[in-house]
Amino acid sequence: MQQATTIVQGRVDLIDPHDCSDDPDALAILEAVHAALVRRGPDARWRPALAERWSVSDDARTWTFRIRSGVHFHDGAPVDAEAVAYSITRMARPDMGATLGAPAVYAQYLSGAKIEVLDRSSVRLTLEHPLADLLDILGSGYVLSPASGDRQPVGCGAYRVDDYAPGDHLTVRAEAGHFSGEPANPTLRWRRVSDPSERLDSVLSGEAQVASDLGNAGRQRLAGEAAITGVDHLSPTAIIYLLNAAGGPLRDSRVRRALNLALDRQALVASVLSGAGEPLMGFVSPMHFGAPQDRTAVSRDVDTARRLLDDAGWGSGLTLDVDCPTRLPDEAEALTGAVASQLAAIGVSLKVHRVEDRTAYANQVRLKQIHDLCVFDSSPMSTFRVLYEKIDARVAGSWWQGYHNPEAEALLDQARATVDDAAREAVYRRCYSVLQNDPPWLYLYNHRRCVGLSGVHRDWRMRADGVLDVSTLPRF
Repeated sequence: MQQATTIVQGRVDLIDPHDCSDDPDALAILEAVHAALVRRGPDARWRPALAERWSVSDDARTWTFRIRSGVHFHDGAPVDAEAVAYSITRMARPDMGATLGAPAVYAQYLSGAKIEVLDRSSVRLTLEHPLADLLDILGSGYVLSPASGDRQPVGCGAYRVDDYAPGDHLTVRAEAGHFSGEPANPTLRWRRVSDPSERLDSVLSGEAQVASDLGNAGRQRLAGEAAITGVDHLSPTAIIYLLNAAGGPLRDSRVRRALNLALDRQALVASVLSGAGEPLMGFVSPMHFGAPQDRTAVSRDVDTARRLLDDAGWGSGLTLDVDCPTRLPDEAEALTGAVASQLAAIGVSLKVHRVEDRTAYANQVRLKQIHDLCVFDSSPMSTFRVLYEKIDARVAGSWWQGYHNPEAEALLDQARATVDDAAREAVYRRCYSVLQNDPPWLYLYNHRRCVGLSGVHRDWRMRADGVLDVSTLPRF
């Protein structure tokens, strides 16, 4: 009998399936034990899962899903249209969909929707407003057994939970005959190991077969280890500074653009991340839907930055107050120091306000009580969600900080009603260009992460959204 394949990662938490999380450790576990109507493929685009197929009306408001037959929950109940309707209703509740500092993320898209069970295998969802990117929401809508309730939701993923100690370890076993196919590793065991170097040691010693996020030091150690495969991947999470466009100097688009033009992002990656990253050229990563592949659009232009500041009335110098956490991102303080050094070239200085309580920091941002700018990130793997939740002034979402661009909002409205993927992608590409000319944030970089696998697996790749898809792991 094959022994359990052990995965070591920073967190081992089986969160509620309808919590809103972009944490790759949490998502790797959720995707193993649960299934949604759709699932991301290797390129992070949506593919059929519990839904064999679907259709959408020309106005992007009515979606009809055909549910795969013969699938059962881990409690033996059938996966049918009633269960799908129950699960969508559950995720739309105001007490669901919470993420750090932001409540009811899914409710803002699904509340008011009409959910109809057409027959045992068909569900129709009619939305109040067009939403051509609905799959970005329903991809997190794990389908649950209605009988299981909220205390211990039961799913229908490729693995079922066998043993779980919250925050410490989780063991799951493969479901025989699962619709997704037989996984290469019938038993998986996640174990929490907080330190990246200790995670690598676990693989080197044979205690574990997979280690997530080994850090730059781990990547360097792997260079001399022939028996371990290190797989680099670019995290789609954007490291940024949110800019207070509601008042103060950064209300002026010329000042926001000047800050962006003043930065040498490659130098920031080299000095702050020891090279383990890639410059961020716009409001989303290059893996996001609609992001152009040309990554040369933003380069340092100190002369233009100075001219913009002078035109805005700050030619004699400008001091900005910046809020800086001590973690998430963990390099926030070093980053702020490096950014300050670069901005000095255009006469901008930073006064740093250090915040140790990260939850309080998130609440400060959500309540729109930041100073001029603050270190933050943007994690949703959805171009639509980033625009809607963080940039659209009409929504004024949790992380929005006063920015307003009518052209970008008109393009978002157009994208919402454009069901053809290629046409919608072109609309988002235009929006990307608009937000380079009038940036809402200070764009910085994406981290480059490294996963370690026991053995030689030259052809194995991480999924483009940075989540470990355990169904693709080689047999250990």
